[in-house]
Amino acid sequence: MSDKVCWGILGAGAIANAFADGVMRSETGKLVAVGSRTQEKADAFAEKWGGMRAHGNYEALLADPEVQAVYVATPHPMHPEWAIKAAEAGKHVLVEKPMAINSYLAQTMQEAAYDNKVFLMEAYMYRCHPQTAKLVELLRDKVIGDVAVIEASFSFQSGFSPTSRLWSNELGGGGILDVGGYPVSITRLIAGAAVGKPFADPISVTGSGNLHEETGVDRWAVGTMKFASGIVGTIRTGVAINTETCVKIFGTAGSIVVPDPFVCSRKGEQNGKIIVRRKGQPEETIDIASGITSYVYEADACGRAILAGRSEAAAPAMTWADSLGNLRAQDAWRAAIGLTYKSEKPDALGALTPANRPLKRKASAPAPSIMLPGLDKPMSRLVMGVDNQDTMPHAAAIFDDYFMRGGNVFDTAFVYGRARSQLLGQWIKQRGVRDDVVIVAKGAHTPNCNPASIVSQLNEQLNWLGTDSVEIYMMHRDNPDIPVGKFIDTLNELVKAGKIKIFGGSNWTIDRVRKANAYAKRKGLQGFSVMSNNLSLAEMVNPVWGGCLHVHDAADRAYLSRTQIALLPWSSQARGFFVPSRARPDLKEDSSLVNSWYSEDNFERQARAIELAKKKNCEPINIALAWVLHQKFPVFPLIGPRQISETRSCFSALDVKLTDRESKYLNLEI
Repeated sequence: MSDKVCWGILGAGAIANAFADGVMRSETGKLVAVGSRTQEKADAFAEKWGGMRAHGNYEALLADPEVQAVYVATPHPMHPEWAIKAAEAGKHVLVEKPMAINSYLAQTMQEAAYDNKVFLMEAYMYRCHPQTAKLVELLRDKVIGDVAVIEASFSFQSGFSPTSRLWSNELGGGGILDVGGYPVSITRLIAGAAVGKPFADPISVTGSGNLHEETGVDRWAVGTMKFASGIVGTIRTGVAINTETCVKIFGTAGSIVVPDPFVCSRKGEQNGKIIVRRKGQPEETIDIASGITSYVYEADACGRAILAGRSEAAAPAMTWADSLGNLRAQDAWRAAIGLTYKSEKPDALGALTPANRPLKRKASAPAPSIMLPGLDKPMSRLVMGVDNQDTMPHAAAIFDDYFMRGGNVFDTAFVYGRARSQLLGQWIKQRGVRDDVVIVAKGAHTPNCNPASIVSQLNEQLNWLGTDSVEIYMMHRDNPDIPVGKFIDTLNELVKAGKIKIFGGSNWTIDRVRKANAYAKRKGLQGFSVMSNNLSLAEMVNPVWGGCLHVHDAADRAYLSRTQIALLPWSSQARGFFVPSRARPDLKEDSSLVNSWYSEDNFERQARAIELAKKKNCEPINIALAWVLHQKFPVFPLIGPRQISETRSCFSALDVKLTDRESKYLNLEI
């Protein structure tokens, strides 16, 4: 790389011009190309800024070999496609705020940057201005004591225009996404600085707003963010009203006012000013001299990071974690005022991924390869739990990523509720992957554990999923008061009806499974070929939920090895026990973790996993999952990631190979 970063600008609107000016006046960058949707616009932009190469489409800009970094300046909904494609082209990326219209789409962009080892940052340019650094310094020095209340606002008045992106539902219009991210981000920054952290995420976000009657986007909105420290922040935004754009911070020993907190001038000087008022002292005005705009600082912050080879998540002004936290707060604020964009609704998903192309497995991903007797399609080693995705943006981001990594088995259950099964069914239908996926359905949970409920609940769940059949069915619990033969008879009727292919039980004892299969053999019927009890390196001390059973005992695992019954273990990573920052003898905040997994033996297993992880250059939780995968019977661990980075961590365990001796060592057998 040269001594300067060669920038290409993707988009030719007003904000693209502001950043172009920033690059032109920066120390670290130079403009080499622009890409626009028309050649005419690209030519005009290039002429204005000094004759750079003008590309009449975005693809040509990404194919330009001289371009090292791309500034994505398109309307909000287009950010994921072009940031992902830029990363895949090996370009570093600065993407205009908001990174995406929701936090789940932003994760897909971050994952593309991670995979391709490129820099990615969200363009909150005020974070790069020295005024912001000074504000953080004052708060960490506690010049106004302990911070208690924060007020932050940014709004402007724009006349309604159905063709303007500000008012367009399709383009992610409204105040919260256009400028509402500024008060959210600075409030989170202040709340973090006040307790010595880079930022803080709120524990709750509430709010009210006014939605446009035609487009449904927010004219204006007010919100409240509460933080674990006790700090409370009020935030205001809008595109149809002028409010005072400022930040006020109230502490136990005074207050701070920042009259121009977002220093967002697009040309000329951009000086800063902070007013400090302390009890019993004269008001102090701190002037921050600056002869340049925030966009120049931003260009140089990115440029220095890129030139230094920083391609990881620690972007200098907005880290990936910071950006995700900001968007989660904006997601919650929109939810509080009832704003869901049309593109986020389940029926709007369509066949194309955020990169605007059909869903398919990555070339580097392992193809599903294990075929269980009775099934007509192979299964991936890791099974996606469909138990925590409540919106289509969340479900689509997680399911797309899982599928692209080579995953194809989805674990559903009647007790997970209709909405979650419907989301999976709609995703499968709209992505067009029914022939490629294996669906696990579970039913007959206590107290409805009986043959009649098996039939009625399965029929209802098939309707939710929008399919005539599932590949695997499992009873979610057992009912010892009912003879095993009655269950086997009913399940075989469902096989004969074509509604299921193979079946088994979740949280059944080995003894009951043995009896069920003995009955099936006597009657010439199909028996249990799968189970779903808990198995993890940490042995379950107490049930996670009522009726839960594990098969950690050596005798149980020997039975599975002898019969080759497949196991789909839930909580296969002991619900985070092998993440040292979450589970230590002195950490007792998570009562479920303490109750189910804390024991002297399990902490010894954790210590050995940590030791082995260092030798194999991976994380302890990868070692724990690798131990489950190392069993002598078919095992397909269930995983329940809530974000894409967790899925990535789970799949990395597939590359961790254990010897038999290492497996025994981890489980305290030697």
